[in-house]
Amino acid sequence: MTTVGTASAEPGEVDTGRLTVGETRDGSPFGLPVAVIEGAEDGDTLYVQAASDGDELNGVGVVRGVVPRLDPADLSGTVIVVGVVNYHGFQVAEHRNPIDDTKLNRAYPGDEYGSSSERIAAATFDLARRADLALDLHQGSTSRMLDEVRVRCGARHRLHEDCLELAKVFGCGHVLDQKGPDGQLARAAPDEGVPTIDPELGGSVGWDESSVQTGVEGVFNVLQHYWFLEGSVDLKPQIRSSGFEQYSAPAGGLVTLHRELGDEVRVGDVLFEVTDVFGERKTTVEADVDGIFWRSRRLPQVATGEYVCSVGTDVDRY
Repeated sequence: MTTVGTASAEPGEVDTGRLTVGETRDGSPFGLPVAVIEGAEDGDTLYVQAASDGDELNGVGVVRGVVPRLDPADLSGTVIVVGVVNYHGFQVAEHRNPIDDTKLNRAYPGDEYGSSSERIAAATFDLARRADLALDLHQGSTSRMLDEVRVRCGARHRLHEDCLELAKVFGCGHVLDQKGPDGQLARAAPDEGVPTIDPELGGSVGWDESSVQTGVEGVFNVLQHYWFLEGSVDLKPQIRSSGFEQYSAPAGGLVTLHRELGDEVRVGDVLFEVTDVFGERKTTVEADVDGIFWRSRRLPQVATGEYVCSVGTDVDRY
């Protein structure tokens, strides 16, 4: 039997419940929504979590699409899911936890006696450490971004190749292979021996059905490749980047992008132009690196020096 908070499942069962991690401002206990799918056969454990950034909802859409399709009679092993990690941010559609103004995916491995975010991080980190593999579902906040998977442990980490394989199996098509900042689950969990990736499923306001479907397919790819479910996965080459070149606006006005997400970029290609409100061109910005057009702002209006777009650099296929 596997128990997570109030959810308990015997072999061949599914249960949902709450993992209590604190109290709200009126003193009421609150808990994260959790699901346990206990396979009829023994096997490994997969941990999946979503919305550690409270406005990143594509991962929640993935959870909603995956859990009802998991039949424990067909499953070997256990799947543990936390559907919403950043409880407080999710309630008000904010990126950070408003209780302590913290980006929760910078709080791992957490502290069970610490701040609100540290306590949530500690509780969910304990679940990740129980697993053999972990998926931390994200998106590029509310900006526009292609579907990608991030490998955050760093190229010298002992689990780097395992995390890269997991990213390839997930199969978004694009991978950012770059050591992440301290406090990310995908940085901290590999130190505990758990291969972990950070799928960044596009970027949207609300959720985007195409990116959600990519995430659902990615989770089932993992389940099949690692023998939780029967089936096989055709591993396709991924476009890998190990860095970003960011571009900001040299003048204020309205941005017109000249590249689409996923486009190949060469030095000298026009990335965007800025006009005034009457359409008169004020400036044009060209790429100074080769790479892939990876991410861009959603709204057209910019102030001087404001972020516009990113190009993934040091690109290869693996």
